[in-house]
Amino acid sequence: MIHTATAVGARPASIPSPSSGSIDIGPLSVHAYGLMIALGVVAAVWLLGRRMERKGIGTRDDANSMAVWAVIAGVIGSRIYHVLTDWEKFFGKDGHPENIPKIWQGGLGIPGGLIGGIAVGAWYLHRRGIPLGMAMNAAAPALALAQAIGRWGNYFNQELFGKPTTLPWGLEIDAAHRPAEYATSTTFQPTFLYESLGNFLICGVLLLIDRRYKVRPGHLFAMYLIGYGALRFVVEGMRIDEAHHVGGLRWNQWVALAAVVGGLIYLVVTRHKPAFRAAPLAAATAPSADDDEVDENADEVAEPERDPEHEPAQPHTDSDSDSDSDSDSDSDSDSH
Repeated sequence: MIHTATAVGARPASIPSPSSGSIDIGPLSVHAYGLMIALGVVAAVWLLGRRMERKGIGTRDDANSMAVWAVIAGVIGSRIYHVLTDWEKFFGKDGHPENIPKIWQGGLGIPGGLIGGIAVGAWYLHRRGIPLGMAMNAAAPALALAQAIGRWGNYFNQELFGKPTTLPWGLEIDAAHRPAEYATSTTFQPTFLYESLGNFLICGVLLLIDRRYKVRPGHLFAMYLIGYGALRFVVEGMRIDEAHHVGGLRWNQWVALAAVVGGLIYLVVTRHKPAFRAAPLAAATAPSADDDEVDENADEVAEPERDPEHEPAQPHTDSDSDSDSDSDSDSDSDSH
């Protein structure tokens, strides 16, 4: 909900921040940061399962089974990435290494999560015999969807915002969460919102491209890397939280550029790779007309032949002989 000014001197229009980072459901208190990540994962796995079935490369059960391992690896990878890029916070002079397991307080680096989750997910799919390139295409929009939803965890934690602003959609930040140099400012750029909306847009564009064009294996995932890398580069440059800088850029901006370059290189190198369209599973398993003909022929072949020695004797008459002769004659004429 956006607050609007109602009188002279009142606070300008803005987006209010939640008073707490938890959501109370009766006696149960749920950390909103973890809840948003969980909702993002659920939505992504649902979308991935549907897309795998439509492409005929797997089932929803495959997506669910893969997600168990990929999510665990993603969470571990994202936390390791955060610790490595914010080393002083945990192992510096006033560091607190005991806070490393407290992921509900924030601090999950998306690049590390993507590396860990995608690597383990690819390994699992390979073991199941699922074509990796097509699986990555199926996963690309799902990854963007998960990030779009998960980013709202930063909103509840009042973290990762940009510089002060007077824009109508400025985000209100409590004094306890403001950097010291901006202690007197009240509204800031809602970078979490920019990244969330950007990821929703990437998800929709990728789904549209995949529907209208024959996309080569792995190319949709490369497009995701390019799109998300460009988005993250811009949003990262707007943030004011502490970060390591290299060559005038934040470390995560260099990682974002690497994703863009990597995606472009893959598109160029594999531009002649043929597109692949697998038949839907239902169509692949449905019996065809040829199968029915084979089954009918099989039934005919399987029909037992009569043994003349066990047939009851029939009285032989001249009329029967004549009939047999006529029958043979008809057969001969038919054969011609």
